[in-house]
Amino acid sequence: MSAAPSRSNFFDLFKHFNRDLPASIVVFFVALPLCLGIALASGAPLFSGVIAGIVGGIVVGLASGSQLGVSGPAAGLAVIVMAAIGNLGSYEVFLAAVVLAGVFQFLLGQFKAGFIAYFVPSSVITGMLTGIGLLIILKQIPHAFGYDADYEGDESFDAFDGHNTFSDILQAWDLLTPGAVLIAAVSFAILILWDTVLTKKHRVFQLLQGPIVVVLVGILFNIAFMRGWLNFTLADDQIVRLPVAGSLGEFTSFFTHPDFSQIAQPMVIKTALVMAIVASLETLLCVEATDKLDALKRVTPTNRELKAQGLGNIVSGLIGGLPVTQVIVRSSANITFGAQTKVSAILHGFWLLLSAITIASFLNLIPLASLATILIMVGYKLAKPSLFKQQYALGWEQFIPFIVTIVAIVFTDLLTGIGLGLVVAIFFTLHHSYRNSHYIKQTRTTKDGQDVYELALAEEVSFFNKASILEVLEAIPPNSKVIIDCTNSKAIAYDVVEFIHGYQQHAKLKNITVETIAFNPPKHLLGH
Repeated sequence: MSAAPSRSNFFDLFKHFNRDLPASIVVFFVALPLCLGIALASGAPLFSGVIAGIVGGIVVGLASGSQLGVSGPAAGLAVIVMAAIGNLGSYEVFLAAVVLAGVFQFLLGQFKAGFIAYFVPSSVITGMLTGIGLLIILKQIPHAFGYDADYEGDESFDAFDGHNTFSDILQAWDLLTPGAVLIAAVSFAILILWDTVLTKKHRVFQLLQGPIVVVLVGILFNIAFMRGWLNFTLADDQIVRLPVAGSLGEFTSFFTHPDFSQIAQPMVIKTALVMAIVASLETLLCVEATDKLDALKRVTPTNRELKAQGLGNIVSGLIGGLPVTQVIVRSSANITFGAQTKVSAILHGFWLLLSAITIASFLNLIPLASLATILIMVGYKLAKPSLFKQQYALGWEQFIPFIVTIVAIVFTDLLTGIGLGLVVAIFFTLHHSYRNSHYIKQTRTTKDGQDVYELALAEEVSFFNKASILEVLEAIPPNSKVIIDCTNSKAIAYDVVEFIHGYQQHAKLKNITVETIAFNPPKHLLGH
């Protein structure tokens, strides 16, 4: 009975193949230099990044419930990976830690830890997307100018060479490469023409995405430079550098296997736990952000995603790859260029695998300037000026966490930026709760001349509300009467209950009469 629906669902995946296929090729071109750059920054073999990209696309793509998310190696883990390889003594022992991290992630999904994603406010998620968009633009400007000192995929403000995001741009301006600038300028013209004019003219321009044309044009320029047809040159670090295998045997030698002999060592277990926690947080944040960008507003099952990522890390570690997470840069590129289902993410993994086997030499002709323009376009679509206006119109409670998240991401890194944005959002939540825990009014004056105040408590009263309730009750003038109405309250924190009970006692000192409605303190308080 259940086989037919699953067959139907499988074939439904290919209903949007005409849009998923070109999107997968764009994501492949974006992912390739990111995989290599993150491996370089991690102090790992270059091919380990490609392995992680392949596994993130095929294995995680098949297991995940996310329709638009793309997984692969993440820049946020690069520092952790580099330190771990050094501390553990060998790359093979590190791979054992990756496998163990995958097991921990799978268990997190099994124990339903994915609910954590739903506690990140919308303002922070929107700020994360916009901050990443600005960061992409700022980080790719030097590559567009031909200054490639930083690895592709770098997300940190401070660079390894003592520079930072902004000083790199100034340095790039002083050391620009005319050939790279020419390629970037032509690439921008193609992308803008494709986006604003050609896609509206004919359906063929929707199927053949502008970024694919940009990459092919970039390769043609590079060939023209190499053969002297144009008087420009590109250095080795200004083009893609994928390891080239001379034979199938040499290709299989790029894969490495873990050394499990040290897996019970405390340092291995600690490394695995750190990677599992950081990778899970990055994935859950990316899931929330990707779902927000999805035009169909589909909801990714977060526990299934943790299990899929865990499976991906187990496989990646077993064959020599870096740890994987769902990654916002690749996911947003996937959405920007028209993907509709997970077929795009899965196909991009296959393209990484096939290209590494068959056309690595051809891919090593792609200028980084071409890829930089594609990423800058993705960044602009994430950080459009209209988005700032829209968030401002929602009020300070949305706008300030949004801005803080953006600024912190640009000037620190992704996780730190989200953490600071979350702190500010929680402050506004607490402030909102502080102001809305109760309603007080002066209702009448008794025959004895007592002013009567009625304090109605909210449906939920937490310990955060204690300060505001204390402030209101202590402000009631002597010789008054106060009615504390708990009729609508379903839950009152013990801290508040204890304070109200105490207030009933010390209010007598100011000749204040206290009457309560539906107030039920614990029996042990009644004895005091």
